[in-house]
Amino acid sequence: MIKFITRVLFPPLIRLLFAATVIGRKNMPAQGGVILASNHLSFFDSVIITIMSRRPVSFLAKAEYFTGKGFKGWLSKAFFEAISAIPVHRDSASAAQDALDAGLTRIKDGEAFAMYPEGTRSLDGRLYRGKTGVAWLAMTANVPVVPVALTGTNNIQPVGSKGIKLAKLRIEYGQPMDLSRFGTAESGKARREATDAIMEEIQKMSGQEYAGIYNEKPAVTVKAKVRRLFRGRAPLT
Repeated sequence: MIKFITRVLFPPLIRLLFAATVIGRKNMPAQGGVILASNHLSFFDSVIITIMSRRPVSFLAKAEYFTGKGFKGWLSKAFFEAISAIPVHRDSASAAQDALDAGLTRIKDGEAFAMYPEGTRSLDGRLYRGKTGVAWLAMTANVPVVPVALTGTNNIQPVGSKGIKLAKLRIEYGQPMDLSRFGTAESGKARREATDAIMEEIQKMSGQEYAGIYNEKPAVTVKAKVRRLFRGRAPLT
């Protein structure tokens, strides 16, 4: 019942409430394994991509959404299962690889899988440098990548807010990208170039300012700051 609501009733409701504009929806292949690579502005992004795409899309979600107690916990689990979310334990040492492996399994089964190359939400609205996991996944599974640009979700659910506000929404699907022209998944250079090409397409559609750096959480401890300094990604401040 919940799956029926999310797939049939929610799309027209979202179009109505948020004056949603959907562009290039048919650029997403109707069948077969595919990756949707999107910018990330809000928690609401995953819900929008899943509900508004032409076919079900799997994505990663915190394991806590599936383990709550009581009616609220049941409703949360039922909702995320209905929109094909994959539970992931983000605090485990192998969380990143576990996430890629989960996505790889879904893609090889012919499903659509959404991911955010930036890794985490942009707090300032800029588009950050993509991490190469998206390219590794696409090259390993030999599937196309459809770049996706979301606009307005940061106004629908601003950072730090748990509520939903009415604001205009826009989602654009770009042309499918065949990453095989860059090389193989084993090549770091190929993964980097392919990921940069994906982010370039997202930036063209979203119009976001490109930050050119990774979107990482601020280093709090002295140890973390020193480690980041020697990685050359951020100053010691």
